[in-house]
Amino acid sequence: MRTSTSLRRKLISVAAVSAALFTAATTSVAVAQDSPTQEAAVPAAQAEAAPGTPAERLIVGYKSGAAEAKSNKAAEADAAAKGEEAGEDLDFERRLGSGAALVDLGENLSRTDVADVVAEYRADPQVAYVVPDRLNKPLATPNDTEYSKQWDLFETTAGMNVPGAWDVATGSGVTVAVIDTGYVTHSDLGANIVAGYDFISDATVGNDGNGRDSNPADPGDWTAANECASGDPAYGSSWHGTHVAGTIAAVTSNGKGVAGIAYGAKVSPLRVLGKCGGYDSDIIDAITWASGGTVSGVPANANVAKVINMSLGGGGACSTATQSAINAAVNRGTTVVVAAGNSNANASGYSPASCANVISVAAADRQGNRSYYSNYGTVVDIAAPGGETNSVAANGILSTLNSGAQGPSAENYDYYQGTSMAAPHVAGLAALMKSANPALTPAQIESAIKTNSRALPGTCSGGCGAGLADAAKTVQAVSGSGGSTGGTTFTSTSAVSIPDNGSAIESPITVSGRSGNAPSALQVGVDITHTYRGDLVVDLVAPDGSTYRLKSASSSDSADNVIATYTVNASTETANGTWKLRVQDTAAQDTGRVNSWKLTF
Repeated sequence: MRTSTSLRRKLISVAAVSAALFTAATTSVAVAQDSPTQEAAVPAAQAEAAPGTPAERLIVGYKSGAAEAKSNKAAEADAAAKGEEAGEDLDFERRLGSGAALVDLGENLSRTDVADVVAEYRADPQVAYVVPDRLNKPLATPNDTEYSKQWDLFETTAGMNVPGAWDVATGSGVTVAVIDTGYVTHSDLGANIVAGYDFISDATVGNDGNGRDSNPADPGDWTAANECASGDPAYGSSWHGTHVAGTIAAVTSNGKGVAGIAYGAKVSPLRVLGKCGGYDSDIIDAITWASGGTVSGVPANANVAKVINMSLGGGGACSTATQSAINAAVNRGTTVVVAAGNSNANASGYSPASCANVISVAAADRQGNRSYYSNYGTVVDIAAPGGETNSVAANGILSTLNSGAQGPSAENYDYYQGTSMAAPHVAGLAALMKSANPALTPAQIESAIKTNSRALPGTCSGGCGAGLADAAKTVQAVSGSGGSTGGTTFTSTSAVSIPDNGSAIESPITVSGRSGNAPSALQVGVDITHTYRGDLVVDLVAPDGSTYRLKSASSSDSADNVIATYTVNASTETANGTWKLRVQDTAAQDTGRVNSWKLTF
């Protein structure tokens, strides 16, 4: 969702729920998924000296009681033995001042070869850690001419700390689908655009003279006075999708324009928004196709996206149809990021903001406060820079655009504000994470973004999720070079029936092996089948009996099931002990059961 000093546009949804620019966006919580088993794979960054460059040396730290921790001869023998197991010729090179061993791997090893050696060391209980001897370089600032104006990437106060992530990943190998107004040609973005699709089925909305086709070019979404609703003034074209795409993946260090967050990634533009907005049905098909699903009459997608950005939305509860499409996309392994909306209201009253299984993003201003227009609430997962242009244009988000008031004209750049601008910051971060560690699931991506966020430096009345997204800390975490990926997961798979309009039931999980208190962003994943979820009250009960309300009853929430991940500040609770999920059905005629639930520390 976007607002601008030059364009204060609010698209009216053609169907009730899908307006474009001031789109209200999404979220809630993601389907909880188990963490991968230990040693399932060695993340790419643990086998590289620099992104894309296999390590030639490893730094091996042994536990204090190991012979190799003190004896060079023992460390040399261990290196030879590990090399033999991995089929490589390893040499102990020297002892570091820290006491760790530097092991030479030789030259011309592939990343897979290095990973095999790393796995051998990781499997040894006497090894405390093994890390690549990484190649450090001066941290060069991108030479893009407008980079100095992109406060949202690098400023200490409320920037997203993006440059620190580029040492680990650039988004290479990841496609991001931008489900929006399409793409207008721009030389600072074109090299990172791959084939997309025009999903607008109504020719009037499409404004390009036809219905669906393989050309996602944006012809402009200008409107005449009263064209969308009585009393509406005329509006110029927004080029909204191109602005969003530039934030994600504008070409970087090309001596012009702006830098993209995941500048090594590719963007597949999917056109769903035109004059006055876009239909839910078109958006659902775009979500399905982007994530590798089949849509009748549309060729198979050759650029399946691992991240979807939807800077769109509208008022009302999430429909079952939209939720089903999102669930299917996530089940295919695609992370869905959505804007929280620009109505300065609780995001729970907007769609897809009220949908589960997405990352909902609120907007922060340059001082780290919730932007005055941004939606808020418990369904918001995270905040990211969205800017405010109402007083100073340069406090907005600068990205790729076009100067055409109606059809395309000259390419340019401009500042926009909105949760539409905040969402692509997180979509770009998700692409960096997926590039650094391709094995990450959507639930793990969401959890890591939340766990590694930092407190908003300003204020957020109403709730802005876990905090302000931190790209460097998060990417380092998922690559194995620091931070937290979300910790250990404890799960209960014992089904418990929920009596109709009856007493509360409880499902226990015993947590052990933890130290100290639970985290301030404890993830509670819930899978409940129920035919009218508005009847349900759901609480988390801590070992000492303290309760945390996850979901209240609501007579207006008639949808089925509760499949969600809630974030709880449990930092005052001792981690170890028996935790309980308490569920009560408070009205008659509908039944259900708790299928499973989990705690991720």
